[in-house]
Amino acid sequence: MRNLFGIGLLLLSSLALAGNPKVKLETDMGTIVLEVFEDKAPITAQNFLDYVDSGFYDGTIFHRVIPNFVVQGGGFTFDFQRKETKAPIKNESDNGLLNNYGTLSMARLSDPNSATSQFFINVNVRGNPHLDPQKNKPGYAVFAKVVEGIDVVDAITREPRGNIRAFPEAPNVAIRILKARRL
Repeated sequence: MRNLFGIGLLLLSSLALAGNPKVKLETDMGTIVLEVFEDKAPITAQNFLDYVDSGFYDGTIFHRVIPNFVVQGGGFTFDFQRKETKAPIKNESDNGLLNNYGTLSMARLSDPNSATSQFFINVNVRGNPHLDPQKNKPGYAVFAKVVEGIDVVDAITREPRGNIRAFPEAPNVAIRILKARRL
């Protein structure tokens, strides 16, 4: 009986150590490590992790960089070709997580349930509360946060932009996600 109790404690402590999954984004400007909130945004987290596991994000760029707002990526190649995505997912913006500095949310169209692969990192130090859900209006689903490499994200916001007519918010020199992998 004591052995079973000990094994149970060992299993519980292993689960506690495991926690939420982490993802490493190796970019042209450095490494960013994310904690993905499977516990708070299970549909969104699984969607993101499926894209990571398939290698989808490798070679995509940050195509929308707006200082004091967001750094967005996950949908275009270096030559601005849109990547084919899976079906859209259900919006989980009512999960209690807020669009605070350093968090990641899913980008979407006006339809709240239109998010596919694109995500953004909130870079406003005061947060982006207008992206959070309101009384009768869904927000943008937070599903992760930067746990290492926020300095890399901040450096991306300082890159010159505006030379690419069709994508005026894109950095003039493509900043790619070279590799996205679970840790």
